[in-house]
Amino acid sequence: MAAPAVDASTALAALGSFKTLQLRWAAPAVLQVSLSIGKLNAMSRLFWEEMRTCFAAIAISPDVRVVLLTGEGRMFTAGLDIADHSESFAPPADATGEGADVGRRALRLRSFISAYQASFTAVEACPQPVVAAIHGACIGGGVDLITAACIRWASADAFFSVKEVDLGMAADVGTLQRLPKIVGSASLVREWCYTGRKVSAAEALAAGLLSRVLPTREALASEALALCVSLASKSPLALAGTKHLLNYSRDHSVAEANEHVALWNAAALQSQDVMRAMQATLSKQAPIFSNL
Repeated sequence: MAAPAVDASTALAALGSFKTLQLRWAAPAVLQVSLSIGKLNAMSRLFWEEMRTCFAAIAISPDVRVVLLTGEGRMFTAGLDIADHSESFAPPADATGEGADVGRRALRLRSFISAYQASFTAVEACPQPVVAAIHGACIGGGVDLITAACIRWASADAFFSVKEVDLGMAADVGTLQRLPKIVGSASLVREWCYTGRKVSAAEALAAGLLSRVLPTREALASEALALCVSLASKSPLALAGTKHLLNYSRDHSVAEANEHVALWNAAALQSQDVMRAMQATLSKQAPIFSNL
């Protein structure tokens, strides 16, 4: 891995300062982004705005190669902060004015929902791999968030709930779109989403929502960081390309995805990273790659 181009503190400051997120270098080129919104990490209105801003900055940062996504406190997240959003769903006080017009209200609400969708799509769209390390409760919007991550690991105490149905609504920021493409059983996905029941880490692992469960939160933190450090040692261009192409393939036919990867690699295979990786393999030495 190449040395950082700038001082670590300078690179961190360039990503911005946030009230609902804690950013720190967990290791060289590994940025840990932690939800830090109080004891339940309930997703306030400010959180959604800061997520968009944070991951937009990460996407263009040459110093970040891998993102480790975690939650501070006793749980990953309790989901939407209902109290902070009460005004967003309240009926208009003036039942006769323009504010009560269904068409106008729907247009404003659609814009509101689209902005929240963008907060988690930013996680999926950033070129760096995002590893979610989940402990405790991961409820409602938390499931929306982790389905946008690349890799999902959890501690044994973690549980998941697509809780929106119990709030009188359908999940609308990614779960219903991404979860069916992660979990292979349509019946199981519908069961989770219709009932809102608690899904244990063991069940989530068996269903494919998780790829690993660790016995404790401490073990999760250690092993997830080791994974991120390993990923950060690889070609950042290869990782970005692999993430992009996997996302593209998920949403397109095999023929379309094959055509796309041919066009992508027609450029990417000319990178110095390919020769450096091959030379390192032959010499049995660790390769050194430049930042993006």
